[in-house]
Amino acid sequence: MLRFNMRDAQQQALSFLVSQASIIEPQVYRIQYPDIQYPLLIPVETSGNEWAKSITFFSLDRFGRADWFHHMARDVPFADITREKFEHAIDMAAIGYFYTLEELAQAQMMGQPLSAERAAAAFRAYEEFMEDVAFIGSTDKDWTGLLNDPNVEIVPADASGTGGSQAWDDKTADQMLADINAILTGIYTDSSTVEMADTLLLPTAAFLALSLRRIPETVATVMSFLRENNTYTAQTGQALTIRAVRQLDTAGEGGVGRMVAYRRDPQVLKLHLPMPHRFLEVWRTGVMRYDVPGIFRTGGVEIRRPGAVRYADGITDAPYE
Repeated sequence: MLRFNMRDAQQQALSFLVSQASIIEPQVYRIQYPDIQYPLLIPVETSGNEWAKSITFFSLDRFGRADWFHHMARDVPFADITREKFEHAIDMAAIGYFYTLEELAQAQMMGQPLSAERAAAAFRAYEEFMEDVAFIGSTDKDWTGLLNDPNVEIVPADASGTGGSQAWDDKTADQMLADINAILTGIYTDSSTVEMADTLLLPTAAFLALSLRRIPETVATVMSFLRENNTYTAQTGQALTIRAVRQLDTAGEGGVGRMVAYRRDPQVLKLHLPMPHRFLEVWRTGVMRYDVPGIFRTGGVEIRRPGAVRYADGITDAPYE
């Protein structure tokens, strides 16, 4: 009479899961998620010690101005720098997947490979987590993100719409373009032409309004006109990046829509991700359960030069309760 050997079955299941994981994980990391936007919109910093507790960086500013000088004078103008030290914390988060002995044994018996769906679901959860951290930060860690940094200047959208409204639903195409040009040129002029925004982020409704609203007496939409006629393109000849970001729908003060303009450059801002998501070794966590833990470490978004970023609130109304 044959006896069922639980220990052998568990060992076989573990070996099977380990071998399958080595196939599944590379597949999962190759998956592209087109609706995850943070890697395209924020420079991601993955260098440095992945187990470090914090990141130290220094902010430098230069001052001094050359002036006319007489050869007999002694008061030579001097240049100097200011230097500030900052610490940015790094913390760990986790998401993994699991299988049971029954699932593994049945897959072995039927000669079927394990599906990558659970591993893909874990990686998707990681990407969604990082998307929120990148854009709005984390209240648990007292972090802010690209869309809500308190050091960035907020300018209200012009109240030139019907009935004194700020919302684009109540504005003409020219008034919508005026709001955009104000935020773009504001960064450029207020920084003495040092900073120039190359990226414009909009609430979903505002992005759709730009895409669908036509310029009067033309076939051009406000979006197509904007892409060809903006400060950044006029100065550099390069395209202005324009994206809809759903987190902006309520990011403004009072829950209104917020528009964000900034220069997408690691000298201006970056997302610290010294340890991108990785799956660890399979381990047994119960009588019939095997887990594949996944971990990652991040420090969130750091805006080093707030003068190269600007917010404009009120271009869409707060949603009704």
